[in-house]
Amino acid sequence: MGMTMVEKILADHSGRKSVRPGDLVNAKVDVVMCNDITAPIAINEFRKLGVKKVFDPSRVMMVMSHYVPAKDIASAEQARTAKVFAEEQGCVFYDAGKGGIEHILLPQEGQVVPGDIEVGADSHTTTVGALGALACGFGSTDAAIAMATGELWFRVPRTIRFIYHGKPASWVRSKDIILYTIGKIGTDHATYACMQFEGEALREFSMDARFTITNMVAEAGGKCGVIPVDDVTLNYVTPRAKRPWKVYDSDSDAQYSETFEWDISNLGPLIAKPFSPDNVVPVDEVVDEKVKIDQVFIGSCTNARLEDLQEAAAVMRGNKVADHVRCIIIPATQEVYKQALHEGLIDVFMEAGATVGAATCGPCLGGYMGVLAEGEKCVSTSNRNFPGRMGHVRSETYLSNPSVAAASAVLGRVAHPGEILSVDPIAAGSV
Repeated sequence: MGMTMVEKILADHSGRKSVRPGDLVNAKVDVVMCNDITAPIAINEFRKLGVKKVFDPSRVMMVMSHYVPAKDIASAEQARTAKVFAEEQGCVFYDAGKGGIEHILLPQEGQVVPGDIEVGADSHTTTVGALGALACGFGSTDAAIAMATGELWFRVPRTIRFIYHGKPASWVRSKDIILYTIGKIGTDHATYACMQFEGEALREFSMDARFTITNMVAEAGGKCGVIPVDDVTLNYVTPRAKRPWKVYDSDSDAQYSETFEWDISNLGPLIAKPFSPDNVVPVDEVVDEKVKIDQVFIGSCTNARLEDLQEAAAVMRGNKVADHVRCIIIPATQEVYKQALHEGLIDVFMEAGATVGAATCGPCLGGYMGVLAEGEKCVSTSNRNFPGRMGHVRSETYLSNPSVAAASAVLGRVAHPGEILSVDPIAAGSV
C-alpha cells in the first residue's frame, strides 16, 4: 500500500521504510522557528535542558514579527531575549527592518524548501506547506526540544484530500477557496489531519496565492497542509533556496481518510462573518445587509504578499478611503514593502488615504497598530475573527480577500469590488 506526501516525508526523516496514520515516530527536523512572543518561552525551556548549543545554528530561526518595532517595554524585552540568545548561539536572527512575518519571510529567503520538516512555535507555520514541505505549529516547549536535539516526535496524521476543479471566476481568489473549504467542513473537521490540496483550479494560482490556502489550515483544525510540487513551486524555490531539496509525491495507491472534490467555477467572492472562520457566506449577501464598517486591515500572514497588495491597489487606485474608515495596510516583509514601493503601490495607498505600516503582524492578533474598540466593525484579510481577536471582545471582524477589503475601505461598508470596477484586473491579466 502506498503512502501520501506527508507520510513519505515522515518516513524518510525518521529512518523508516514506511509509516501509517497513527504511528508515533521520532523525526529529524530541518528548521526550527520561533517569533518574538514564543522565543522567550522556548529559550527558557532550552536552558532547563542543560544543553549548551542548539543542534545546528543555521537551522534555528528567530523572527521578530508580532510586535515589531516594539510596542512597549515588555515586547522590547521579549525581542532582546531572542536577540541575545541568537547572538550567543549563532542562530539566524531577523530583526525589525530585516525581516517581517515569519511564515512569509522564511520561504522568501529560501530558508525552507520542498521536503523539509519545519517546527514552528506559531500555529500558522502550516503556511509553508504550500512548498511541498511538512510545516507544523508547536508549543514553545516542543520548539525547545527541537532546538536542542534536531528531532521531535510526531503522530503520523491522516490525510484528507481536497481536489478543486474549474477556473476561478472574476474576483475569486485563493482566500475564497480556503474560506469555502472551511465553510464546508467546519473549524474542527480536520483536527490533527494533513490537508492535501490539488486539482487544476489550484494550478491557476501563484505561490503567493497558494500560501494563503495552507495558511488557514489551522482554522480547520489541521496539523499541516500540503500542495504537491509543480513548476510554479520550483520556479519560486530555485532562485531562493539556500540548500538542496527533495520532492515527494503521493503514491497512486495512497490511502486518504476522506476526499472532497468541488468545481469552483461558479463560486463568487466569499466572506467569513463574526465570530468564526467557518461562518462563510457570499459577499453579496453581506452587501445587501449594508454593514457599515470602521476599519479595514490588509495584511497578516494570510494576505500581505505582493500579489495581495497589487489586488488591493487595483481597486483603490484613483479612489479615496471613506471618511469614517481607517484603512491599515501592512506589507508582510521588508522585501515585499520594497517591491510595493518600486511598483508605486504605496503611492496608491497613501493617495487613497490609507495608513501603511512597517512589516509586522500588526492588528491581526489584537496586539497593536489597529486594535478595535467596543462595537467597531472591521473587514480584514487575516485568518481569525473570534470574539476579541483584533481588540475588544464586542468588536466584530469579517474575513475577506484583498479586493473585497479594498472595496469595503472605499465604500465604507462591506462591499463587492465589482461595485467599483466593472472588470476584474486579475482575470483580465492587467495586474
